[in-house]
Amino acid sequence: MTDIDNKPTEDRDEERHRAKMAKRKAVQDAEVASKTVEKGLLIVNTGPGKGKTTAAFGLALRMLGYGKRVGVVQFIKGKWHTGEKDAFAAFGDRVVWHAMGEGFTWETQDLKRDIAAAEAAWAKALELIADPSISLVVLDELNIALRYDYLDLDKVVAALKARREGLHVVVTGRNAKPALVEAADLVTEMGVTKHHFSAGVKAQQGIEF
Repeated sequence: MTDIDNKPTEDRDEERHRAKMAKRKAVQDAEVASKTVEKGLLIVNTGPGKGKTTAAFGLALRMLGYGKRVGVVQFIKGKWHTGEKDAFAAFGDRVVWHAMGEGFTWETQDLKRDIAAAEAAWAKALELIADPSISLVVLDELNIALRYDYLDLDKVVAALKARREGLHVVVTGRNAKPALVEAADLVTEMGVTKHHFSAGVKAQQGIEF
């Protein structure tokens, strides 16, 4: 019988837990120490679930917390008034925000106008990508513009892969193209387990916009 077996149950449980966590910490510390690469990331938030843009803006807020500058280009939602745009305005020129979309394609019903808006938004995105003062660029709903072939996929992917060293780029929107997924460093597929829209709940202030 070991010394630990002679102790009260609570003490035995505490010591076993401590030993288990010490082993886990050693594994985690070794895993962290093995990561030595630091680079700008291409991040893709896609999938049918809610929260793709919200997650991107969470990263933007984190970056701002470290005193960095952030650029945002909205490819589709330009006509929407959103709480996040108002919130980020409080950071002044540390956030460069361009809402350039004309709305979803089923709203505009004008292919030429949609293509023109996407091209203008992409040109603005390239400006932000080239700006050395910006640490993170959010390309909101770029995946939608690519899905409907408003932009040349190969050119977009090439430009994102050739981004300047150290720049992080987040692309959001459903149905990310395979070529973009392949080029990305991090891809998160947001699924739907349950959505309040299915129960007849409308888009609400502070939740959807």
